[in-house]
Amino acid sequence: MTKPFTTSIEHGIAEMMLDHPPVNAFDSAGWFAIADEIDALGANDDVRVIVIGSASKGFCAGVDIKELAADGSKIVDVNKGNYETFRAIHRNPKPVIVALHNFVLGGGIGMAGAADIIVCSECARFGVPEIDRGAMGGGAHLQRMFPVQKVRYMYFTGEFIDAQEAYRLGAVEKVVPLNDLMATAREIAAKIAEKSPAMVKLAKEALTGIEDGNLEDKYRWEQGFTLEAYTAGDSQESRDAFVEKRDAKF
Repeated sequence: MTKPFTTSIEHGIAEMMLDHPPVNAFDSAGWFAIADEIDALGANDDVRVIVIGSASKGFCAGVDIKELAADGSKIVDVNKGNYETFRAIHRNPKPVIVALHNFVLGGGIGMAGAADIIVCSECARFGVPEIDRGAMGGGAHLQRMFPVQKVRYMYFTGEFIDAQEAYRLGAVEKVVPLNDLMATAREIAAKIAEKSPAMVKLAKEALTGIEDGNLEDKYRWEQGFTLEAYTAGDSQESRDAFVEKRDAKF
C-alpha cells in the first residue's frame, strides 16, 4: 500500500503532509498507517515537534465513504483507525501542530481537536457532516475546540463554520493567507523546538492530565453510537445517497 502521506524531519521538526488525492478521505488502512507514523515520530529522539499539514486541496475530508458504502461492517476497522490516529496525536509525547486549509471535516476535525496548536488559512472551513452520512463521532474533539452549544448546532445541522469564526471562538492560534500557512506552522514549531525536550514533554503530559475528562474515553463513547447508527436503514440510505450524488430519502 502506498502511504497516504509524506514525512520529513529537519532541525527537530517532523513534518507530515497528508497526500491522498483528491480530498484526503482515508480508508481504514490509511488511518492505521497515519497513526503508526505519528506514534513513530513521537518515539524518535530526533523529533521535538510534529507539524501535520496537507499537500491536497484541503486538509482532510474524513473517512472514505465509498469503502463503508460497499461494506458497512468496515465501520469497526474505520472506528479503530480513527481512534488510534486521534490518540496518537493527543497522547503523543511531542507537541503536535496542525496546519489546516480549505475543508476540515469528520476525521479532519478529530485530528485538529486532538492537536496542541491549530493554525489555519483564511479559506479553512470546519464541519462534522456525519449526520448526513449515517454516522456519529467527532463531537468530543469538536468540543475541545468550540463551546458546547456551537458544537451541537454544527452537529445537528451539518453546517460549517469558517476560519474567522473558529478564531473568534478561540480554537485557532492564527489565521493567515494560504501561502503563509506552512511557514507560520514552522515558525511556531521552531520556537518550541528550541526549548528543553524534557521540559516540553513534562509540560504536555501535565497539561493533558488536567484536561476536563478523558478525550479518548469520550470518543470511545461516541463510537458506540456510530456502530449503532450503522445498524439502521437510514444510515445505509445516507451513504448510498452520498455515493450516488442524490438526496437521501427518509
